[in-house]
Amino acid sequence: MRKAKILYKDEEAGILTQHDDGSFTFHYHDYWIADSSKPGISLTLPKSKQEFHSKFLFPFFYNMLPEGSNRQVVSKYNKIDLDDYFGLLMTTAKDDSIGAVRVIKIEKQ
Repeated sequence: MRKAKILYKDEEAGILTQHDDGSFTFHYHDYWIADSSKPGISLTLPKSKQEFHSKFLFPFFYNMLPEGSNRQVVSKYNKIDLDDYFGLLMTTAKDDSIGAVRVIKIEKQ
């Protein structure tokens, strides 16, 4: 299982988890939901107490990935399999991404 913090404008909004079977869940933190000034991170992941489930990486996050030769360069340079979308996401969206959302790997404790 791998996890990442999802930051919206540098504030932690929720957690994205990849389970051992390759499926994903995303949930917002309770304090994010309780604050009416905090938005949902995307239209497809609206602010809700429910946990979102998917057999594949959610399209919102998948669309944050580099494409084509950029993906190949990132994959080779960081020694990440081209099909490891979650690994690529945590590598490429941790420091700089288009939009307000960043993805920060949670190290195993």
